[in-house]
Amino acid sequence: MLIRRPDDVPSAEITPEALYLDRRRFIGAAAALTAAALGCARSGGDAADSASASAVATDSAPPPARAEITAYDDATGYNNYYEFGTDKDAPKANAGALRTAPWSVAVEGLVARPATYALDDLLKGLAPQERVYRHRCVEAWSMVIPWLGVPLGDVLRRVEPLPSAKFVELTTLLDPSQMPGQRSGVLPWPYVEALRLDEAMHPLTLLATGMYGKALPNQNGAPLRLVVPWKYGFKGAKSIVRIRLVDQAPRTTWNVAAPDEYGFYANVNPAVDHPRWSQAKERRVGEFGRRATLPFNGYASQVASLYAGMDLRRNF
Repeated sequence: MLIRRPDDVPSAEITPEALYLDRRRFIGAAAALTAAALGCARSGGDAADSASASAVATDSAPPPARAEITAYDDATGYNNYYEFGTDKDAPKANAGALRTAPWSVAVEGLVARPATYALDDLLKGLAPQERVYRHRCVEAWSMVIPWLGVPLGDVLRRVEPLPSAKFVELTTLLDPSQMPGQRSGVLPWPYVEALRLDEAMHPLTLLATGMYGKALPNQNGAPLRLVVPWKYGFKGAKSIVRIRLVDQAPRTTWNVAAPDEYGFYANVNPAVDHPRWSQAKERRVGEFGRRATLPFNGYASQVASLYAGMDLRRNF
C-alpha cells in the first residue's frame, strides 16, 4: 500500500473506518462465544520453558489476520504515554493540543550525514507501507494495529551510519508546556529508548506516521513513533525529535527508572515474568479471556536469529 502525506490522500483511497470496526465486531462476537464455551483456555499450550533464542526460533505464528484488528476506538483510547498522564485514558484526553507541524528530527552521532531534518525531508522519497502488527504491552494486554510508515532501516541508510555505530537512540519531545505528564517526576525526562543497530535495521522495525489509514493520532505518538513488533510496547518511543547513533548501549528511560523490571532488550518472552506479574498470558483488548503469550510476540521465525547464543533471562 502506497502511503502519502495525509493531506494528499483522497478520502476514497483510505480504508473506511467502519470496515475495520465491522471486522472487529464480528471477531468480538466470535471471541465471546468461544470464551463462554472454553473459559480462559490458552490457545497455544504452555509457554516456552527455555529462555534461549535458539529454543524459540521456530515457535512463531502467522501474521495477524485482518479479522483480528483491534477496534480503532480501543487502539486510540487505551494507551501508555506518560508524557500525558499515567492513566490509560489520559493520553487521549490530554494530547489533543500537541503541535505536530512543523516537525523536525535531529540526526546526530556516528553518521555521515548529521543534520536537523524537517520530517518531510527525512522521509521524502521512501517507500511507505502498511504493516499489521501485534502490539504487546508489558502489563499483559495486547492489540493488533494496522500501522502506516517506513522502515527505520531505510531512514538510517539515508543518513549513512559509520562503521563504529552499534546502537540507535531515539528521544521524545521534551515540552512540559504541552505534555503535562512531564511536569511530574514519574519518569526521568525526556523519554529515551534505543535499539541495537541490527535490530533497528531489521525490516520489521517501523517508523510509524499513521494507523488505520489515517494520520497518527497525538495520543499514539504523532507525528513519528517507533514500532518494534517483537518487543514490549515501552520500546516504542513516541513523538520522536532526535535519532542518535552511538557505539555504546544508551541508558533508556524505563531501564534507568526500574532496572529490575525493564531490561534494555524488552523482547517478548513468556518464560521471563515481570517481577509483579506473569507474562505467560495476555488479554487482547476488546476480547474476553486470555491467550498464551508467544515468544518474540509471534515473530520468532523472523527475529530470533538476532539473539542466537544470548541468555534471554539475563538479557531481558
